[in-house]
Amino acid sequence: MPIGEFGHSALTDPAIPVSVQPTEGIPSTYVPARNTIFLACALGYAEVIGARDIYIGVNAVDYSGYPDCRPEFIDAFERVANLATKAAVEGRRIRIHAPLIGFSKAEIIRHGAALGVDHAMTVSCYQPDESGRACGRCASCRLRRTGFEQAGIADPTRYR
Repeated sequence: MPIGEFGHSALTDPAIPVSVQPTEGIPSTYVPARNTIFLACALGYAEVIGARDIYIGVNAVDYSGYPDCRPEFIDAFERVANLATKAAVEGRRIRIHAPLIGFSKAEIIRHGAALGVDHAMTVSCYQPDESGRACGRCASCRLRRTGFEQAGIADPTRYR
């Protein structure tokens, strides 16, 4: 089933608006079990190719209330991976790595800049237009803009 058919998320259901105001609790942009699905697919592929390490770019500091971006979730999924796979049962444990989990947005941006990331080629917006320009209003755009400001790096994002 395509993830868009899950519904109940402003990111997968066009009938649900993306909030431009900060919200209490888990936001409308939460996609049900999204990181669980990503990690499950990665886990299956990792076992097939013999990989023992899986990396995911979740972030808990600026995580916007998503429950599957917390360290507890990553730790729990690693435990599942090592209970549910032939590889782990046979002694080839699998590690789940979330190297950005404790970074602020500013730290992520600084780290990316140090690695030579062209941030102009990235989009964080929940509602980019057909040309890839960011809305500048959603929570993701606000976090990104603040991150660049706090990092002391010019924001190359193309906003509408």
